[in-house]
Amino acid sequence: MKFLFFAPLAWVNGRWQRDVRLSVDGNGHWGAIEVGASAEGATALNGPVIPSLVDAHSHAFQRAFVGLAERREAGADDFWSWRDRMYGLACKLTPDQARAIAAQLYVELLKGGYTQVCEFHYLQHAPDGSAYPDELAMSWALADAAADAGIGLTMLPVLYARSGFGAEGLRDDQRRFRTDAAWVRHAQQRIASAGRPLLNAGVALHSLRAANETDIRELQRLVGDDDLPVHIHIAEQQAEVAASLAHSGQRPMQWLCDHFQLDARWQLVHATHSIRDEIEQVAASGAGVVICPGTEANLGDGLADLRGWLDAGVPMSLGSDSHVTRGIVEELRWLEYGQRLGLQQRNVAAAPPVQESTAARLFELMRAGGAKPAGFEQWGLARGARADFIVLDRNASGLLGLPDEHLLDGLIFGTQGPAISEVFVAGRQRVTQGRHEGEENIAAQFMAVMREL
Repeated sequence: MKFLFFAPLAWVNGRWQRDVRLSVDGNGHWGAIEVGASAEGATALNGPVIPSLVDAHSHAFQRAFVGLAERREAGADDFWSWRDRMYGLACKLTPDQARAIAAQLYVELLKGGYTQVCEFHYLQHAPDGSAYPDELAMSWALADAAADAGIGLTMLPVLYARSGFGAEGLRDDQRRFRTDAAWVRHAQQRIASAGRPLLNAGVALHSLRAANETDIRELQRLVGDDDLPVHIHIAEQQAEVAASLAHSGQRPMQWLCDHFQLDARWQLVHATHSIRDEIEQVAASGAGVVICPGTEANLGDGLADLRGWLDAGVPMSLGSDSHVTRGIVEELRWLEYGQRLGLQQRNVAAAPPVQESTAARLFELMRAGGAKPAGFEQWGLARGARADFIVLDRNASGLLGLPDEHLLDGLIFGTQGPAISEVFVAGRQRVTQGRHEGEENIAAQFMAVMREL
């Protein structure tokens, strides 16, 4: 089915453009983007139009843990104590429960401005660690949830083989995560060939803690030259950096870049603790980084060197990770405000005179950088990209009364409450006047699962 839309104002090629005619082809991609065009025969959109963003890093099941780990149970609380408590949830979930949790999350992500989510999926097996009759039961549960919500999904089955640097095997509370390179590659191929709409697949390595050099080389061999995303957690925590130095004599990103030939398929998730040499190595490789500001703040991870990554020209994307934040506005706001607090400066991400505003630069970077993590060549309002977009509510708090050229500034730094009115995926409307058509039923199922847990 083809669609034709008209936007009086739309964000095209990195700036606001007037009278934009948006043509969707029969495959749900943009057939044409015409600026200064006529509205004749097109469906008029009721507000400014911007591209949606890709959520490049998600652990969907952790949505059920949001709000349940905000009390300190000992003398100190950090990422590692949070992780141990999170495992208590991971050890319980059934596929049906995972589907209900993920569907709720995916509706929230759509309403928050994401239309594609990259699922870094390591919760694979039954609670006792044995394989399900279909070993991808948990993966299909998430794919079903994405279909329930109408969001695009990039599944990333995760290689998870050991509990830490130098360890042999996993802890008992990690028994559901156990995989090797052959398992991950087979899972990726099955998911990619399933023929489900809006579903594709890449691969992931949990971290250098959880995969040794042999594991990584074997997965790289199995993937070969296939053009698919390869994600890895790296340098999220100072303790991880210290453990890497103790084990190998190198920092995590130094070791990865020295031992493997990275390329644009590789996505380094978090990359919070870096030094200049590492940033230069990553930039030279063509790999991207995925920053998750809300989760990194919630877990006390630290602040990424945003200015360093920007200056080096490294592709960047956003992730909502543990889902304490589930919308593009708060995530982008956290990204800039964390830097302002750390550096005691304003407009850290701006690059005068190239960009007119901090919001414009950050939004454009995350739009463009979100394509590769999801396995796409391009993303946004451009011919050939998938026809995903957002319609803003011009009367929302923070947008009301602003000149057109300041709308992104107001969206990221001035809105209070929802500012997204409509959301479209592959040309089809999924959110109308801030509501998803299936949200009540999906929320009821989510609440039932939360009561069970």
